[in-house]
Amino acid sequence: MNKLFKMLVALTFALGMSSTAMAVSLKVDQAHSAVRFEITHLMISKVDGRFAEFSGKVYNAENGNLRNAKIDFTVDVASIDTANNDRDNHLRSNDFFNVEKHPKASFKSKRVRSSGIDRYRLIGDLTIHGVTKEVTFDVTYLGTNVDPWGNTKHGYEARTTLNRRDFGLTWNQALDTGGVLIGNQVELRLTIQANEVEKE
Repeated sequence: MNKLFKMLVALTFALGMSSTAMAVSLKVDQAHSAVRFEITHLMISKVDGRFAEFSGKVYNAENGNLRNAKIDFTVDVASIDTANNDRDNHLRSNDFFNVEKHPKASFKSKRVRSSGIDRYRLIGDLTIHGVTKEVTFDVTYLGTNVDPWGNTKHGYEARTTLNRRDFGLTWNQALDTGGVLIGNQVELRLTIQANEVEKE
């Protein structure tokens, strides 16, 4: 009887481990995703831009659910694109991102809270310009589908608003008419399509 009991315990433990090991990993599909931002210019309009190069991985996202997920995301800051070469080069310079010293921006999740059906509050550490701050993204799960090649894809949208000065991006220029050239609040929005790549 003791031998049978031990076998059952071992089998139950093994099945539990197997179930735990089925957590799905997702890899961000850069070709079908976007990292965009928007900031006030001349106090009368907004300029937007994007980062063209980025990568990300989502761990433990069963059926696209982020409740227990861990997320790592990295952006190549030099890939900034605002559709103006002079402005982009200025943004890469020491006045702003200083990409030679700080070539990457990154986000590492710390916890996820549900905020409704298919909605989450994603809290984590965002590092920009060598400065790390805790930020919260409002995330919406947009669903899942299978592409023509049989790959399972999941869609998300994430938004947050940052104060660029919190990350040491303090350059500005006063206007003769009053006010400043660029605002401090930056709206950041990500549209993400992620592939199921493995079951760990």
